[in-house]
Amino acid sequence: MSELVLTTFDWVPDLPRGYVRDLRVRWALEEAGLSYRVESVPFGKRTSVHFAHQPFGQVPWLTDGDLSIFESGAILLHLSAKNGALLPAEPRERSAAIEWLFAALNSVEMASLPWSIMIFSDVPKDTPAWERLDEFLKARLGHLEPVLAEREWLTESFSIADILMSDVLRLVDRFDGLANYPACKAYVTRAAARPAFKKAHADQMAHFAAAD
Repeated sequence: MSELVLTTFDWVPDLPRGYVRDLRVRWALEEAGLSYRVESVPFGKRTSVHFAHQPFGQVPWLTDGDLSIFESGAILLHLSAKNGALLPAEPRERSAAIEWLFAALNSVEMASLPWSIMIFSDVPKDTPAWERLDEFLKARLGHLEPVLAEREWLTESFSIADILMSDVLRLVDRFDGLANYPACKAYVTRAAARPAFKKAHADQMAHFAAAD
């Protein structure tokens, strides 16, 4: 089996620590029990080598032998083929997990990310722009809430869909955006209680702290 190498930044400011998206990959690797090592690229300067692996100059990317993969969703799908730990084996449940993986990225994160950026930017909450983004996110959470109220995970077993969805919701929860969505909040709490998440989160925090 080829070596798995996760590449992330060498350092980031305090605010995004614990939320940089290499956490999703670390978490998946820990859940699947796959061995890997971590390499770093400079946060302050994007090189041509960086852009060759990640066209937008972001992180993470994963190398698996001579294969290089960027985007957290694509990386998690790749890792799910390594063993049966990250996707259900039954075809209907497997399909549902993949659907929910894309829903996390395309339906929920597309609402949560601009909302979070507005908070990071200290945009006044009485502006039309803020109100539209807030309504957009609330609409997405309103549709997700009854789904999560009826199940522990998005499919019959924990999968890469839950890694992505719970990580997307974690950022919303950081700013109390789940206060009126108890099922979503409980889902995030369940996911963050998993040993693999705790290990991945601690490792990311330690990685960036070591560069201070």
